[in-house]
Amino acid sequence: MWRAWVAVTIALFSAGCGSVGQPLPPALHVPQRVLDLSAVQQGDKIVVRFTVPSRTTENLLIQKAVTAELGIGSAVTPFVLGVWEAGAKRFNDLPTDEASAKYAVPAAAWIGKDIAIAVRILGDKDRTAGWSNPVTLSVVPPLAPPAGLRQEEVSEGIRLTWQGDAPSYRIFRRASSDEHGAAIAETDHRTYTDTGIEYQKTYHYSVEAFRAAGDVRASSDPTPEVDVTPIDKWPPPVPTGLAVIPSPGRVELAWDRSTAADLAGYKIYRAEGDGPLTKLAEIREGPSYSDRTVVAGKTYRYAVSAFDQIPNESEKSPPVSVQAH
Repeated sequence: MWRAWVAVTIALFSAGCGSVGQPLPPALHVPQRVLDLSAVQQGDKIVVRFTVPSRTTENLLIQKAVTAELGIGSAVTPFVLGVWEAGAKRFNDLPTDEASAKYAVPAAAWIGKDIAIAVRILGDKDRTAGWSNPVTLSVVPPLAPPAGLRQEEVSEGIRLTWQGDAPSYRIFRRASSDEHGAAIAETDHRTYTDTGIEYQKTYHYSVEAFRAAGDVRASSDPTPEVDVTPIDKWPPPVPTGLAVIPSPGRVELAWDRSTAADLAGYKIYRAEGDGPLTKLAEIREGPSYSDRTVVAGKTYRYAVSAFDQIPNESEKSPPVSVQAH
């Protein structure tokens, strides 16, 4: 009896724990929608960028290659997907072998028109989650690139100048170790000074014209690069505010502290009476000095210069006279 009860209990337990539920439907492997589509006009082309999804709508990793389809059509108001889709021009088999996709199409067919752009990702069986976020763009005649880009070393950094009639310009800088340049500034003028440089390092500069207003996001092709390896040949500013104070057996000097980023120190010059100024001392501390080699009753003239690490030395400050006590 006992053995029979145990056998029945085990059978019931096994049946309860080992039951199989309803079979799950097969995964469809539909790529997720693109949500970060952007579009600009560059020269005579429309350039779109987006992130290729890495997961499906079921949040599974995509195992097989996907393709992308780009659509460009009239920007109807209000935007109706079906109306836009029916009239949109399609560009198939966009490259998706990198996570960040970039694709360019000729803009000539849409110059003077407002367009809407969208992209969709197709799985291995052409299944799709639908079109991306639509992006509107007003296509304008291509902007001419700036002309005559030149570079010049100045005390503040590298000054760039060019010619053009665009409303705005964007400046790009590339170090020799970089594959692509990065935008460092935008300006409405035809000149720009890059103050964030390092001496003895080679830089490559280019400039593009751009226009941005409403749905207009247009830029020209960039200019050919100009190269420069700046050399520090610029001394610190001339020290200012020199004051001399006589005391028994010495003369105290003080002046305004230099704000030069590469300041290394100061040089103190002295002359007796109307004689020539000669170097008395060189200091790397603060903007003050005590001359303890004076002779009471004599008249002295003092001047100060600043120097950097090269060293480049500034001009001397205007001399200041004092009679020693």
